[in-house]
Amino acid sequence: MELILSLGIGVLVGSGTWLLFRPRTYQVIIGLALLSYAINLFIFSMGRLTVNAPPVIQPGTEIDPAAFADPIPQALVLTAIVIGFATTALFLVVLLATRGLTGTDHVDGKEDDR
Repeated sequence: MELILSLGIGVLVGSGTWLLFRPRTYQVIIGLALLSYAINLFIFSMGRLTVNAPPVIQPGTEIDPAAFADPIPQALVLTAIVIGFATTALFLVVLLATRGLTGTDHVDGKEDDR
């Protein structure tokens, strides 16, 4: 499970970094979104990956903190997802406005002369 999660985080970081270096604004925004997803998965994995663990403590049983996932990273990731969605929507609106004003979606504002 840890290997699959690590590979997923690595693919998201690699793809996001590659898209950040692209010349078009939309690709840069998608690259930032992929990097934020990778960071969210990394933070989520810091709360221990437990399989078949009970989410709620049963009454009358001995409490073993190592058997439960940490809820703090889960709450942080949930908050980061909402904030990331809002900022991505804001970036897309700014992208559309800039494209309407300049007529191009290149990062530097100039179209390639090819």
